[in-house]
Amino acid sequence: MGAFDVLDLGVMLYREAWDLQKAHHARVAAGGRPALLLLEHPPVLTLGRKAREGSNIVVTREYLAAQGIEVLEVERGGDVTYHGPGQLVAYAIFPVGRRVADFLRLLEGATLHALTALGLPDARPNPGYAGVYVNPREVNGLSYEQKICSFGVAVQKNVALHGLGLNVTTNLQHFDLIVPCGLSGTHMTSVQREYQLRGIERTASIAEAKAALISAFHTTFAAYDWTLPDIPTASPTLNQPLQGANA
Repeated sequence: MGAFDVLDLGVMLYREAWDLQKAHHARVAAGGRPALLLLEHPPVLTLGRKAREGSNIVVTREYLAAQGIEVLEVERGGDVTYHGPGQLVAYAIFPVGRRVADFLRLLEGATLHALTALGLPDARPNPGYAGVYVNPREVNGLSYEQKICSFGVAVQKNVALHGLGLNVTTNLQHFDLIVPCGLSGTHMTSVQREYQLRGIERTASIAEAKAALISAFHTTFAAYDWTLPDIPTASPTLNQPLQGANA
């Protein structure tokens, strides 16, 4: 069974998944088994702690409401991010304590392993920002970072909440509603888009991405210390330097 449970939740409203995260978080903080929640959300924007004023949303709230896109303030670090169909969200409800930076590196490592399995071995972290990227791309004479996975983490009572958002078949036009993570020199990409631009004759799918990510988590966290730390319960957050995401 491994050291943590994996729950495939399908498509779930953000508020419902948020409540479920909190329930699992309380259980893990009390000594229960860690859990990895895998799901997709209907379209929603979430604001991390650096985005309370919502200045990186570039359309009106009325427009978003008309499109059925909710805006929520959440406890993760970072700025604004988008979640929607075709984006694989992974909430890792794991004991972390003060090892927040190490935990983020492991999330990056698991994502890199998964993307390699999905045929994108050039995926890499960005030294200055949390998240996973593929190689920059030139658009109209300017070079833009290409971000494929965003991270947003909060740690409360020594246990992590939130996690990552991996763009698989995501509608990337929805990212035009925001300045993702507050990074104006960054474009969002997806597994599907990378296949198309690279001429890879392969179909991106959430099911395949889930299988790759589950395997990658088991590999990456194989030697992880699952002990619940007995330290003061400060609440560090990590996201933009962590999208804060995707997730």
